Amino acid sequence: MAREAERVIFTQDDDFLRLAATVSDHRGIVYTSQENTVGEIIRGLMLIYQVLAAEEMVGHVEYL
Repeated sequence: MAREAERVIFTQDDDFLRLAATVSDHRGIVYTSQENTVGEIIRGLMLIYQVLAAEEMVGHVEYL
């Protein structure tokens, strides 16, 4: 569903990291552990949005 909608996935589920290792045509994955606070997550997501273009996220995993 996210692939068809061309959306980057934000997740705290490490199963998506295994998926990213086998599938490279996803629109991007942003992963963070459950130890980060909501504020840290929001700041990290805002930074990714400001620094990376959508094309740069294709097939890419970004860690917060």
